[in-house]
This record gives sequence, structure tokens and C-alpha cells, in this order.
Amino acid sequence: MHYDALRQNIGGYIRAGLRSFVVLGSTGEAPLLSVAEKQQLLQVAREAADGCQLIAGTGVESVKETLALIHHAAALNYDAALVLTPHFYRSQMSRPESQVGFFRSVADSSPIPVLIYNFPQMTGIDLTLETVFQLSQHPNIIGIKESAPDLGRIGKLTSSLPTGFDVLVGASSKFHESLCLGVKGGIVAIANAAPCQTLQIYNCYQSGDVVGSRAAQQKIVEAADVAARFGIQGMKYAMDLMGYFGGLSRLPLLPLGAEQKAEIELLFINLKEDDQPAIREDR
Repeated sequence: MHYDALRQNIGGYIRAGLRSFVVLGSTGEAPLLSVAEKQQLLQVAREAADGCQLIAGTGVESVKETLALIHHAAALNYDAALVLTPHFYRSQMSRPESQVGFFRSVADSSPIPVLIYNFPQMTGIDLTLETVFQLSQHPNIIGIKESAPDLGRIGKLTSSLPTGFDVLVGASSKFHESLCLGVKGGIVAIANAAPCQTLQIYNCYQSGDVVGSRAAQQKIVEAADVAARFGIQGMKYAMDLMGYFGGLSRLPLLPLGAEQKAEIELLFINLKEDDQPAIREDR
């Protein structure tokens, strides 16, 4: 585990202007890490990102183990927990009552606020709007990260959920469009490799420059799908190309071939020409 690389990445991201981070997310290969590694990563990130907002990815299959990781993050002064829908027992967890029971049980005992993580592309389970609405009534569930790239659904979420319940988007290629629909922000994978360009989308939109935000999105639109097309391995290689530490993914995720690397290089060649915070002397 390259903890020094994480420290340097976070330093680079802070110089790029980012002030909020998710630790142990899907792009961070959380399902492939041991409990001890997860705990250490939470500690290292907290030290490296002092003064920043930190969200801990804590969703595992059981309520008990999810809460154990949440309590560890809370002891490190994390601001919120991002909790993925359990999905191993899919036939049962596809039932709304099971979903509501899980998230409410976690939120009831969590010492920090909870964000729902809806990622049907990975879990095979898509939380219904009614289920999300029910969960939004819980005082310790403060929002949802919606990773399905469905703008119709995102629009329904932002228009039907209570004020103060934050909707965050996870689809890198739809960040600008989602902001136009009223999402509070994004937890987007492309920011791992291109933080400056991703932040430009958000900053332009927040300042009222919708045209600039759309143009910034268009600039990264092809690169934004690197994780969807090439997996975590593709995102890690893109990070290496952009001067950050990516490295190899863990088995069973297989290394990229030469042709895949060449395709990714073409996607990022224009982005690489932009100014980037230098974090590696050899890049």
C-alpha cells in the first residue's frame, strides 16, 4: 500500500483547488482492501487533508461492519459516511423494505451524517425514488450520491426531495448537465486524473457562467468515461499520465494492454497540455 503516494496525490489535489474528498470510494478499490488497510487509509488521508471536508466510504454488506468503519472514521473527525447499498443477497436487498431497514439501522447508530450511495451499475440494485424519499426523512441521512447516468432520474430527485437533502452526482460525463438540474455537487471519478478541469465545470456554473461550465464539460467529455470504458485500471493509468500516482490495480482486476493504454493516451493528450500542479519530479 503506497501511503506516501496518497499523501502526494492529496497535496496535488489541494493545490488544484479541491477541498472535499471521498476516501475508500469505488475508484479507490475499497472492495479489494482489508479492514486494516481501510483504517490506515482513513488515517493517512485525514492527516494529508487537514482542514478539508472528508467523506468516508464505509458501505459493506452488514450493518455491524458498516458501523464499525463509520465509528473509526468518526474518531478521525470525518464529516460524513458514504454508504453503498448491500447487494450480495440481491434477491432480498432488492426489496424496498430491506433497503430502508439497512440504511435506517446504519443512520440510527452512526455518530456522523450518512450519505446514501446508489450505484446500480455495480450493485445491480437501483433504489426507487419512493425509497430515497422515505430515507430522506431520517434526520441523520443528509443526501445521496446518485451514480446512475440518468438525467431524468436526477431531475426527479432534485425536484422531489426535501430542501436540505443534498443530491450529488457520480456520472463524470454528466456533471454539468446535472448541475443544471439542481444537484449540489459531484463525487466524480474524473477528478482523480483531471481535478483542475473538473473543478472548472463546478466553479463556472456556481459563478453563473453556464456557457463556460458547458464548455469545460465538453473539453473532458471523452476522457470522463475512462473508468466506465477501461475500469479502475484505466483511471489509474490516466492519473499516471496526468502526473499523479495511479499505479496498478489489484487482482482480479487485470493490467491494461498496450492498445488500451494507447487509447487512453489519446483521450488525455489535450488535457495533459493544461497547467497541472506538479507533484512528481519525474513527470
